[in-house]
Amino acid sequence: MADKKNILTYAGLKKLEDELQELKVVRRQEVAQKIKEAREQGDLSENAEYDAAKDEQRDIEARIEELEKILKNVEVVVEDEIDLEKINVGCRVKVYDVEFDEEMEFSIVGSTEANSLQYKISNESPVGKALIGKEVGDSVIVETQAGSIEYRVLAIQRVS
Repeated sequence: MADKKNILTYAGLKKLEDELQELKVVRRQEVAQKIKEAREQGDLSENAEYDAAKDEQRDIEARIEELEKILKNVEVVVEDEIDLEKINVGCRVKVYDVEFDEEMEFSIVGSTEANSLQYKISNESPVGKALIGKEVGDSVIVETQAGSIEYRVLAIQRVS
């Protein structure tokens, strides 16, 4: 089975590439130095610093592997080519929440970039799935764990 494409905006791609570079160049060296210093203390069987450094090294290598896998199968959304007539990945969407009588803004991003605290919702989330393909003026009902939510699309723009 083919790996699924990881959809990213250019900003998301840059962030992951920067993190990978930081892990490979800086963090690997820092941990190697910690391991070296811990080894110099002698007996490794009861050396907490050595164990912690080895754990940190394992975590860094796992994250590097994860990032390389994501980046190997990435599809970048070109913001300038986004059709602003319909909601898609790379759009910022202003919606009206009918029940709570409030306006909200979301950026629709790939699942790798999703961050609810920054109002970046995944195209694979219930809200993201429901909004994809909709146009200004459309209403959509989203089924969530908390129940049904009705949104009306007010505006679509590029994520800036």
